[in-house]
Amino acid sequence: MTTAEGPVVRTGAGAVRGRQEGGLTVFRGVPFAEPPVGELRFRAPRPVRAWDGVREAYAFGPPPPQDLGIQGRRGVLDTPDGDDWLTVNIWTPRADPAELRPVMVWIYGGAYKLGHSGSPGYDAQRIARDGDLVVVTLNYRVGIEGFASIEGAPPNRGLLDQVAALEWVRDNITAFGGDPGRVTVFGESAGAGSVAALLAMPSARGLFGRAIAQSVPGTFFSDELARDIAAEIAKEAGLPPTAAALSAVDPRLLTSAGEALSVKMRQYEDRWGQAAPTVTPFSPVVDGEVLPVTPWQALAAGAARDVDLLVGHNRDEWRLFLVMGELLGKVTEEQAAWALRTFGPGPDAERAYRAAHPDATPSDLYERVQTDWLFNMPSVRLAEAQVAGGGRAHFYELTWPAPGAGGVLGACHGLDIPLLFGTFEADLGNLLFAGSGVPAEAEELSARFRASWTAFARTGDPGWPAYGEADRPVQVLDVRPEVRAYPEEATRRLWEGYEFTALPLLP
Repeated sequence: MTTAEGPVVRTGAGAVRGRQEGGLTVFRGVPFAEPPVGELRFRAPRPVRAWDGVREAYAFGPPPPQDLGIQGRRGVLDTPDGDDWLTVNIWTPRADPAELRPVMVWIYGGAYKLGHSGSPGYDAQRIARDGDLVVVTLNYRVGIEGFASIEGAPPNRGLLDQVAALEWVRDNITAFGGDPGRVTVFGESAGAGSVAALLAMPSARGLFGRAIAQSVPGTFFSDELARDIAAEIAKEAGLPPTAAALSAVDPRLLTSAGEALSVKMRQYEDRWGQAAPTVTPFSPVVDGEVLPVTPWQALAAGAARDVDLLVGHNRDEWRLFLVMGELLGKVTEEQAAWALRTFGPGPDAERAYRAAHPDATPSDLYERVQTDWLFNMPSVRLAEAQVAGGGRAHFYELTWPAPGAGGVLGACHGLDIPLLFGTFEADLGNLLFAGSGVPAEAEELSARFRASWTAFARTGDPGWPAYGEADRPVQVLDVRPEVRAYPEEATRRLWEGYEFTALPLLP
């Protein structure tokens, strides 16, 4: 129904009114679960209670409480206050169930400790309009609220929020013109790690038929490691690591305990191993129930063989953090050796990396091994696991370099976001395109991103051959896109036989 104020759609909990914007109908801040505060703090999400009348869905819901510091930089979220964190936003060409369209559901990244679906960089209008489909973005709990493993609370609450949002899509998206039988989940960084986790979670089965994972992080925690880290976070707050104790602290104040631990995680390297240098005390937890095994184990065993997978990474992922940490060109030989020993595949990794990259500088090696360990090889291995389990996968690598910051960023982490959404002047796009404008080749590549992603959501085919065990065709995304063998084959071979397991608590 359309009124003078805007289109009205009835969900299972009540009616919402959206707005007509640029040929689309947009609904913002629609709750899919009850606010997880008070008695519901640190609980699994509960279905939202029904409301009377028509609810105006004009503004994004408030972000979940979060850590706003990364690599020493801090930001301020210009967003509404409130506890109604668990909301979805919908961009639809027509809020009418007469002609159902494919649905794409976006899951944001942010190291599992920050993120908000209302961030300007995630404005989905160009994806919905260019692809003639429905796009949904969602909020989920991050940081302590979503991922800390504490006594008296289910683990992986942030992942459970995502499942609840997908259940909302299944039950309600028809009213917005979306087809609940053609749902694709897509996400970047921690959002891609979430997509990988959803592929392995029994509670998420049947909620989507296709998945896109952009720069999958390899960090999944064992239950023992997650509980030890949570105990240290609680210690920062002067409390025991229990839901009852932590619930007494305002959720927006409790984030400071996670921030305080983040800046000194390197002190715990003897206990937390590879997790310590990441300065990210949160990751999905392989708890044996919500997430029974790692995504790589699950896919290799055939858990997602009925789900089409599109996965890939950017060539120079870690360059962003090198630049933000003001380390570009300043890495010492000792720092490079430490990184190779800490993150490389096996005890002979330092020698193997130096042999495979004989002309690499210390900065090159420091960046390369962290790029490979954290993003590139987990992404490659996810495709390999999917194929081994009898499923179908397509693989890509973004090699086009960001023009901003004097051209030093390369094809760094996060570059795919403004290219996919076409939001070049928002959020991370401000850095990646700063001082350069948006060159014509960026607009062309951006259009290709959207065309491939939305074609995959419609048909399961992004426009290039599927990845196989014998042959491994990769879509290389650059000024002149081409399908070819994996560009980093020498590095891929270094990692053959390496298993991405849940990071352990060291003895």
